[in-house]
Amino acid sequence: MGNLMVAVVGAQGYSSVLAKKGTSTDITLYNLKKGEDTVTLVEPERYPERLAPLFFAASEAQKAVVVVDELNATLGESLVMLQCCGISSGYFVLRNYVPQEKILPLIKGTVLENFEFLQDDPNILREKLLSDATQQNPSETATGGTVPVDHSFNVKGVGVVVLGVVVNGTIAKHAATRVLPGTKTAQVRSIQKHDDDFDLAVEGDRVGLAMKNVTVNDVDRGTVLTTDAEVKASKTLKVQASLVKYWQTPLKAGMVMHVGHWMQFLNSKVEEVTDEGDWRKPNLTLTLEKDLVYRSGDRAVLMYLEGGKLRVAGTLELN
Repeated sequence: MGNLMVAVVGAQGYSSVLAKKGTSTDITLYNLKKGEDTVTLVEPERYPERLAPLFFAASEAQKAVVVVDELNATLGESLVMLQCCGISSGYFVLRNYVPQEKILPLIKGTVLENFEFLQDDPNILREKLLSDATQQNPSETATGGTVPVDHSFNVKGVGVVVLGVVVNGTIAKHAATRVLPGTKTAQVRSIQKHDDDFDLAVEGDRVGLAMKNVTVNDVDRGTVLTTDAEVKASKTLKVQASLVKYWQTPLKAGMVMHVGHWMQFLNSKVEEVTDEGDWRKPNLTLTLEKDLVYRSGDRAVLMYLEGGKLRVAGTLELN
């Protein structure tokens, strides 16, 4: 059984012809299932007015579907976000007579240049995605699982339920998890995947976890549930940034940026900037509004909401 997380950008509601609509807030989830294989499609809401939903849609996706109706700044920013989130596999669906030749220069030299171009046929795309899901073969023996929370709510007779994706390792029924940031612990009461009960969830699975010993307020968006001892939290980051080639000006101390990682989208202040002659590779000291939860070696996305047509500045290497 494989689950595939797919970000769908470029045309609001396009996923409705591919899958069944599920949870909808600032991101909308669509669920597709065939046999034991499942696909979860994620669309950003209120983008481009708000940048956060685009980040949330892309942050945990393994693939992307980019629907292109025209070439504009919104498309460009979406492509930069997918690049910064490291999504190296997916599909372009071209409409309104946009030719492939217009897209190729935009993705040359990026991880997106391996995307496949498809005609606008939902049946073909649906079968492609389901076929891709069958190729997912995560390990069930891995330990130390992590689930960033994207939604949480109370269910009568069940208690607190969180929704999220297993980003590494495995999560087992009855497991005791740390609740980060903070010092609380919780227990996994039960696990559901696409409305079916399971004893184990593996990397890539979209899960609903019924939790014990926490309230909804303890596990809001961005909270991380983990049994992985390597996962840590910090409010101060000393990191190297890599700014995208379209970014026009050096970063400066005092700038207010946003750092995105997993389902976290945190306000931060640039305290110090140094470089070794290349302003696109600066060393930064950042202070955040609250602890960022991550593993050493992870990559975060650096964003500047006052950036005009391009608000995605680059990436951070977390250590």
